[in-house]
Amino acid sequence: MTEPIRPVLQGQKALVVGIANDQSIAYGCARAFREAGAELAVTWLNAKARPYVEPLATALEAPIALPLDVSQPGQLEAVFAEIGQRWGKLDILVHSIAFAPLEDLRGGLLDCSAEGFARAMDVSCHSFVRMARLAAPLMKDGGTMFAMSYYGANRVVPNYNVMGPVKAALEASCRYLAYELGPRGIRVHAISPGPLKTRAASGLKDFELLLNEAAHKAPLGELVDIMDVGWTCAYLATPFAHRITGGTVYVDGGANIVA
Repeated sequence: MTEPIRPVLQGQKALVVGIANDQSIAYGCARAFREAGAELAVTWLNAKARPYVEPLATALEAPIALPLDVSQPGQLEAVFAEIGQRWGKLDILVHSIAFAPLEDLRGGLLDCSAEGFARAMDVSCHSFVRMARLAAPLMKDGGTMFAMSYYGANRVVPNYNVMGPVKAALEASCRYLAYELGPRGIRVHAISPGPLKTRAASGLKDFELLLNEAAHKAPLGELVDIMDVGWTCAYLATPFAHRITGGTVYVDGGANIVA
């Protein structure tokens, strides 16, 4: 994007969960929302992540910046309590977090432990349901929720392993939440970006091969970047997309259509 974006999200309040650094998909979303006029709340995972995220929050002029580890009791509720106190409403929610213990992620699905599977499902999927439950009462005039998925939810991607079933559950959760929240004017989208060089992706074996294959396979002939994902979410959060909900939106240069 080279020209200024119209402030189509002026007056909107957005919570973006999942920024780890300036290469994060969540950061692309936060940047796009801010450039489109929205006000931001952002979170960092822990004390180790804070020095990387806090300067980004400052640059984005985010008035709310808080720690959030969804596996720690009370932290999620504290974030939404702060949003309720400071803003009294919420218009946009982005869930861009995923986790599986490395030994379970790299060991293949057959060797994934019950504990590792449960933890991956809790952090990567059920936490979105918990966020939606807390966000919905703040979306008094409707709103938009986003969760980040991947092509491995629907097709086997070598080395994606346990995250494939987990992302499939996340996409199904988006559909059911869209159904339940639709009468309240709340739209829910699963966003499925092509492979990106993020910190989370670094845990996948042979990830460089995956990147090369994606660029070769995509009809547009190139990889996507975090701003491609961010602008897609920004569009879906506007009134221009007020009749779109419940689907999986691919941002991958068309790679998903090619066998």
